[in-house]
Amino acid sequence: MSIILETTLALPLFCQGKVRDTYELGNKLLMVATDRISAFDDVLPCGIPDKGIILNQISAFWFKKTVSLVPNHLIEVVDDISLLYDYQPSASFPDYLAHRSMIVHKAKRIPVECVVRGYLSGSAWTEYKQSSNVFDLPLPRGLRENQELPKPLFTPTTKAESGHDQPLDKRSLIKLVGKAMAQELKEKSLLIYKYAQDYAKTKGIIIADTKFEFGLIDDKLVLIDELLTPDSSRFWDASQYVVGRSQPSLDKQPVRDWLLASGWNKEPPAPKLPPEIIGATTHRYREAYRKLTGGTLFPLIGT
Repeated sequence: MSIILETTLALPLFCQGKVRDTYELGNKLLMVATDRISAFDDVLPCGIPDKGIILNQISAFWFKKTVSLVPNHLIEVVDDISLLYDYQPSASFPDYLAHRSMIVHKAKRIPVECVVRGYLSGSAWTEYKQSSNVFDLPLPRGLRENQELPKPLFTPTTKAESGHDQPLDKRSLIKLVGKAMAQELKEKSLLIYKYAQDYAKTKGIIIADTKFEFGLIDDKLVLIDELLTPDSSRFWDASQYVVGRSQPSLDKQPVRDWLLASGWNKEPPAPKLPPEIIGATTHRYREAYRKLTGGTLFPLIGT
C-alpha cells in the first residue's frame, strides 16, 4: 500500500494546492490528486492511502454527469498512462499517475469558493446559534443542528492562497467579480447542488453542503478543480440521519473531530493522525465512491 504525498514530474509546475499538483501539458494541464489531506486550512503531515485516486474518480463521475447543466474543464481521465504520451511524447510518466490524474483545459480561475449549504451544520450552525443568521442571511428561529434548511443557501467565501478563506456578502462578491458574474455563480452553484443532492439521495447519501470552483474558458463559465467529493462536501449516511445530533459521515469530518479533540489550536504544524483514524477515513471515502457510482475500485486500492 503506497501513499503519494508529493509528485515530481519532468513538466513545468502550473500550481500546487493542498491536495492537487497541476502541471503544464502543452496547451492543456495535467491535474494529479495526491493522498494529502487538509483540515482547517492546513495540510496534515500524513496521507490517506489511495485518497487521491478516489477523489479523482468521484470528481470525474460528477463532471461527466453534470456537463449538460454546466460545462467543465475535464478532457479525459488518465486511467492508462500511455495516453499521456499522445500529449507529451518525449516525457516520462510514473505509473502512479494512473487513475489519480486527469487532463483538463486551462481556465482563468475565479477567486471565489462557491459554497452551498442545504443543512444547518458546521460553521453555519455555530453562527445560527449566536444570531439566527447564516452569513447575514436571516433564518427561521427554532431550527436544530443539522436540520435541512427551508432552501439551500449560497454562502461564498474568498479563495485564499494562504490562510483562512473569508465570507463574502452580496455586495463584496459583486465588487470582486461584477454583478452579472455574481448572479451566474449563484445560479450555477444552486443548480448543480440541487441536481447532485437529488441524485445522491437515491443512493443513500445526503450532501449537507459543498463548495464549487469556477473558471473562464473563452469567457464562458466552467466548473474546475474538484467536484462534489468527500473533501469538498459533507456526505452523510441518509439511513442514519437524525436531526439534532452529529451525523455518521462519509467524508473527512472524523478527521476534523479528532483534531479538535486532540487540543490542536489550528495553527501549523498539525498533528499526525493515528492509524485507526487514517484507516477509517480511507473506508469512508471508498464507501462514498461505491454508494454514489455503484462501482468498485480497482485492485490497486490499498486495504
